[in-house]
Amino acid sequence: MTGAEQTEGPPDADALAFLTRPGLTRLWTAARTRLERNGLRPAGTIRLGDLDAQEREALSLLLARPVTGLTATIRLLDLDIRLRASAVGRGLPSTLEELGPPLTDRRAVRDAAAAERSRVWSTVQAELDATSLSAQPWTAQWLEEIRRGGTLARQDPHTATTVITQAVHTLATLFPGTDPRPTPATWGRGELATRATGSAHGLDDGTLLSRLVLRGIALAHGVELPADAPARRALWRMASVTPDEVSSTVLSYGLRPTGGTWQEAALRERAAHHMETHLTLRELRTLTLTIPPGTRVHVCENPRVVEAAADADRTAPLVCTSGSATTVVLSLLDALASSGCAFVYHGDFDWPGIALANRVMQRYAAEPWRMRAADYEYLATRAQVTGTPSIALTGPSSEAAWDTELSPAMDALGIALHEEAALDLLLEDLG
Repeated sequence: MTGAEQTEGPPDADALAFLTRPGLTRLWTAARTRLERNGLRPAGTIRLGDLDAQEREALSLLLARPVTGLTATIRLLDLDIRLRASAVGRGLPSTLEELGPPLTDRRAVRDAAAAERSRVWSTVQAELDATSLSAQPWTAQWLEEIRRGGTLARQDPHTATTVITQAVHTLATLFPGTDPRPTPATWGRGELATRATGSAHGLDDGTLLSRLVLRGIALAHGVELPADAPARRALWRMASVTPDEVSSTVLSYGLRPTGGTWQEAALRERAAHHMETHLTLRELRTLTLTIPPGTRVHVCENPRVVEAAADADRTAPLVCTSGSATTVVLSLLDALASSGCAFVYHGDFDWPGIALANRVMQRYAAEPWRMRAADYEYLATRAQVTGTPSIALTGPSSEAAWDTELSPAMDALGIALHEEAALDLLLEDLG
């Protein structure tokens, strides 16, 4: 490893073979880590401990000095000089590049990232200053909360700049300050989203843009940031934005409110003709349900139960969750609960079905409707006797809060039973 100092070039085969010997692996790893932290400058020291005989021999040859102990402290500058003066003929950074992988100047990467973040915020501030928001007292807090939250920082700079700029323009549309309010004064959320992003879904629940805009609306009105879908819709309406309240519906049947409004009369008429009814959030927001207190409302999971009840001219009130208790479903059940209705619930005998049943039963103090262990075992036995193909029970189990024996019974048999398996029994109960 001795030789005159050379200009940097590819190391010869013997030098490369020496550099790649196992005894130097830890040295190159430690040197790479330190060099990348140092801005690729060979400065500082590295310390290698618990050296074995192979490592001591390799380090002795490389450094041209005996390494006999279990620990070695190596100055990177000395190592750089030694490599240049040896047959390797190149400095430490070039040597590590040759051994691969390429070096990363982590300090430069951090500085570049910080500069990009700074550009994002300076761009946002310039955009904000050019709008009516510059006169709004809450906007500084809005920007600071977004900065502290870190969500925007986790996006790439282009995405971050685009989304926060769209949020500024959206909020400026909703809070024009002393400027004349644009027409229309009340916006549909899809219309507002199209104006801001080009897509009617740009402000849908769960998007980063909607979260940023809602945070601004909450600060502007001095209210807490909403934690659930109904509260988010209420906040949109507070800013004169109408959420989409017509695309999602809840399936109902046999509801006979006693009030005198045309909506209640329409529900009674449909119930009298054994017709199901799909209710939207928009309807539920304006509908007053006057139901006699104590009315027993059956709740099911699958639309097939409603269809069969209508075909069989059953008369009991029935509400269907259609697989999950969405906001519109909960809104109807909340209204019925406020009227003093009592609930019974039936769903699928599988783990998602048990989880849904837990939510509905606990929220409305509903009674199980043919949903106990004995019901499950009866239906499983009947399916086996009739030769009905079985469906394997899969996924993580859920404890049935209303019957401690149900989940163990399902675990033991390992069979999933959809609600349709009990359809004849459910129709008997619907009267």
